[in-house]
Amino acid sequence: MDAKNKNSSNENLYPPVIAVLGHVDHGKTTLLDSIRKTNIAQREHGGITQKIGASEIEIKHEGKSRKITFIDTPGHEAFSKMRGRGVKAADIALLIVALNDGVKPQTKESIELLKKSKTPFIVVLTKSDLPDVNVEKVKQQFLKEEITLESYGGDVPSIEVSAKSNHNVKELLDLILLIYDVNSEKFTFSEKKELEAIVIESKLDLRAGPKATVVIKNGTIRVREEIWAGKIKAKVRSIVNDKGIQLKEVTVGQAVEILGFEETPEVGEIVTAKFEEKKELVEIPLEIQEQEPHEIQDEMPTFIICADTYGSLEALIESLPKELKIASSKTGDIESSDVLYAKSIGAVILGFNIKIKPDVLKLAETEKVLLRNYSLIYEMIQEVEDLLEGKRLAMLEQVYGRAKVLASFPFEKTKALGITVLEGRIAKGDHVRLMRGEEIIGESHVNSVRIGKDPTSKIEKGEEAGIIISPLLDFTIGDMLICHN
Repeated sequence: MDAKNKNSSNENLYPPVIAVLGHVDHGKTTLLDSIRKTNIAQREHGGITQKIGASEIEIKHEGKSRKITFIDTPGHEAFSKMRGRGVKAADIALLIVALNDGVKPQTKESIELLKKSKTPFIVVLTKSDLPDVNVEKVKQQFLKEEITLESYGGDVPSIEVSAKSNHNVKELLDLILLIYDVNSEKFTFSEKKELEAIVIESKLDLRAGPKATVVIKNGTIRVREEIWAGKIKAKVRSIVNDKGIQLKEVTVGQAVEILGFEETPEVGEIVTAKFEEKKELVEIPLEIQEQEPHEIQDEMPTFIICADTYGSLEALIESLPKELKIASSKTGDIESSDVLYAKSIGAVILGFNIKIKPDVLKLAETEKVLLRNYSLIYEMIQEVEDLLEGKRLAMLEQVYGRAKVLASFPFEKTKALGITVLEGRIAKGDHVRLMRGEEIIGESHVNSVRIGKDPTSKIEKGEEAGIIISPLLDFTIGDMLICHN
């Protein structure tokens, strides 16, 4: 084989980029767990995938080592735009449908996205291990959506899998590569072409700076090179894959996190090797507009929104009530400047999957600024709707006291925390947040307060006591406890 043919053959073996779509709770992340041998589903709050994640696997296929890159798109209805991005960035899609549930609203939405993008896809029927599932009934539901599966004489392949038992998981991976190879003429990728990548997630890391997760469609990205995401320049400081490994260069089909952008690029932005006008490879309608304080009506609360990533921020603003008045929105943690700005305009601060430092909480309490942090989007939506209906107290987090962990000792079948109260009071029944520096370890409740062997209802500033919290958190000496409502 000459060099030319060898290069051509290698180009056909670039990792296909696979988007995973479907209705919430239909087993998307669990299936990927089975494929990747990871434990992502259990680590996510409430079992719901809430941001686009990418990962790469390697398997043996027809005697060759082949790689596949997966984009796990969220199933919650609030993330329809993020799912749309996943399809646009992908070569092939997996449409996940649980056999015990059938075609659902987000399934139909995903079908429309696939039709518009003309992306080849496989219908993956999950939870095949469950008893009394009606496979044919579910397959027939696709006919109503104008999708004809191969088993009914159509051109859309389908496969029944079980992530629990690994039934047909390897066969699914082989099917992905078969479809990719059959459609290889459509995928004219090359590491020798000009760089073209897509930002599928971005965020501002307060320590490291702006970060962006990108999928490379053509060309190569190397450390120390200059790249552009639209009008935002980056000198690549580091390239990290899904396993946390630092890489010197990456090419077609790989998904990695890039550090070195001067600003946080928008999700869906096109990454190139030189500055140029935005290409229309990905359609990302995004309208997050900052409203001037004078535009906000007195009768309607004003909000400042801080989210962990740009994708989450967009999803939040898209799903919150349309009448909401948003003074500003950003990625990154809530800072003192946000509290002072909220104070000046009478705003409520909403955080999503971010950190709130103890000094920021203290400032908010002093300035009487309402702020809340959430890990589940539907909880935020519900409380905002309550607030708009006049239930203002639903948004208030009142801090009752702060304490420091001084000791740990066994008590019956659990552990007790020896604490000293630094501010306010600690009382039985309080909600308690365990902090380690700026990191939130978890939330719990105070079940018991004792001074020596004597139980008491509460202790005040300057007092020491032993407390029992439930559930028991992984505390250590020096941690801080913040009691709140």
